[in-house]
Amino acid sequence: MTSAVVRYSVVVMPPSVPRPRSWRGAPALVVQAALASGVLAVTVGGDSAVGAAVAEAAGSVAGDTGDTRGIGGTAAGEAGGSWESAAPEHSVTADLSGILPAGPDAVLADAVAPLLEGTTARLGVAVHDPRTGRTAGYGGAHFDTASIVKVNIVAALLLTAQDEGRELTRTELAEASAAIRYSDNPATDALWQRLGGERGLDAANARLGLTDTRGGGDGHWGLTQTTAADQITLLRAVFGTPSPLTAASRELLQELMGDVVADQRWGISAAAGAGAEGPVEIKNGWLPRSQTLLWDVNSIGRVTVDGKPYLVAVLSDGHASWDSGRTVVEEAARAAVRALRGTTPPA
Repeated sequence: MTSAVVRYSVVVMPPSVPRPRSWRGAPALVVQAALASGVLAVTVGGDSAVGAAVAEAAGSVAGDTGDTRGIGGTAAGEAGGSWESAAPEHSVTADLSGILPAGPDAVLADAVAPLLEGTTARLGVAVHDPRTGRTAGYGGAHFDTASIVKVNIVAALLLTAQDEGRELTRTELAEASAAIRYSDNPATDALWQRLGGERGLDAANARLGLTDTRGGGDGHWGLTQTTAADQITLLRAVFGTPSPLTAASRELLQELMGDVVADQRWGISAAAGAGAEGPVEIKNGWLPRSQTLLWDVNSIGRVTVDGKPYLVAVLSDGHASWDSGRTVVEEAARAAVRALRGTTPPA
């Protein structure tokens, strides 16, 4: 992992200044991470090894001699003042990448970036741990859904049936099964028409919580636009609670995604390891674009690793071939799960 230089706000307390009771037993290093900007603000106090390291990195904050009593001109003890007035904050730059652990977003970004080197491909990756609520993500761009939208279409149809107080008809159930288990396009065409096309999908998605997904126009359901984060929202509606989908609707979707034909069980299933340690519920999508001759390759679903479930979404485009796209998607799925498993949850 590349070393990152971060900015700190350092408070050095003179030895002659009594500490307030609230500092007794308090940790010497308090980290407030602003992940969106990638900037860390760190306040250091006390005489721990970490505090000493930062004080040393600060260099001339206390003057050329390093005398902490020189901060602010006069030590609080000598001036008779309180520690608050005698210890002003100073901004310094230091590298503590070896001390502070990287968050899951950074771990994922470091793992994914090499997959795209020398290619025209793009990636959007997201992973969610339902047990802890932790997530990691890479890339916020929109992608064509290709056939992963079939999960979304069936979920929308199930919402319609719920509103009407009924189960799916025998024909609807057969179409839903074919669309997800076999990725059957004619069956999906029929479901799309039943749903009312993109308007029906968009209306359902407003209820499912998908805010960055728009149905494909002119009957092109495979050109629905979405993000990896929105696909995690959809998966949470399918596999978790609370959800707009009833328990029966969720159970049906989970069953269909868990029974996808063998030759379509690539993609995020790679994160479960060789031989798939646990159950895998999956839906993949792939689409060669006629204008660029490059491939969209996507995979979403739930994998179980060491008995723990993870919701994973990997979206991509710009691949020279389906094979190269599959390789990138599977490596990204492995990296996504490792990003959560290999980083320590916040206390």
